[in-house]
Amino acid sequence: MLPDSSLVAFLPSADLDRARTFFESVLELPLVEQTPFACVFSCRGTTLRVTDVGEYRPAPFTVLGWEVPDIVEICGRLASRGVMFERYSELEQDQRGVWTTPGGDYVAWFKDADGNVLSITELT
Repeated sequence: MLPDSSLVAFLPSADLDRARTFFESVLELPLVEQTPFACVFSCRGTTLRVTDVGEYRPAPFTVLGWEVPDIVEICGRLASRGVMFERYSELEQDQRGVWTTPGGDYVAWFKDADGNVLSITELT
């Protein structure tokens, strides 16, 4: 049933044009379509639907993330596009904002144009 079905990820947005610019230009996700209700992106076979929700208050926790092969390289590319990485006082993060998990993986967090917390993770 569902294990054999494709996953669709959803993110809320208060401004689809601003969201489209961020996901298309900053994160380089290919736009599939934009309607008055949503921007739809493709991300390696997964559909990301950024939906207009009008007024919106972002959650304070991670809502979407990517597994990346080289977090240092991706952090550098995102930073060159103006992405600011989040800092959390309870975590020991390096100068880029990367935290090393107890298991040795690497994680960094940033926000999209609506303030949704996104992450990148390099598994070791």
